[in-house]
Amino acid sequence: MRIYFAGPLFSAAERAWNAELAAALRNGGHEVFLPQDQEKGKTAAGVFAHDVGGIDWADALVAIMDGPDPDSGTAWEVGYAYGTKKPIVAVRTDIRRIEGSGGSGYNPMLTEAATLRVDLPWTGTDDIAAAVLGALAELEAAR
Repeated sequence: MRIYFAGPLFSAAERAWNAELAAALRNGGHEVFLPQDQEKGKTAAGVFAHDVGGIDWADALVAIMDGPDPDSGTAWEVGYAYGTKKPIVAVRTDIRRIEGSGGSGYNPMLTEAATLRVDLPWTGTDDIAAAVLGALAELEAAR
């Protein structure tokens, strides 16, 4: 399956975690468009066009929903993928919760856009990768 990996990429820790999870998805047999690998040196317009093309190319979107409020770019990517009828796997490992979120910990517009959710606070990367691979297998079986 071709996966667009949406998530914050503004710190060394975020980029390292994204790369680790994307590698696990690749090892699981998926092609992964990881924006942080392709955006260096591009203008804002270039980043936008390239990333929209990546979402259009993908069969599904894996979106990292960590943070007190998920990254605004990731939220836009989820909305775009939802609008183009692509399945979305929302992944949250963050232990913080937002009041009024219905127990999910983040904005209901994002939780309801998700086809599947992987909510695993206090969980290691290997277990998160296994859960995301399981969700992608579920999406593939439903195709």
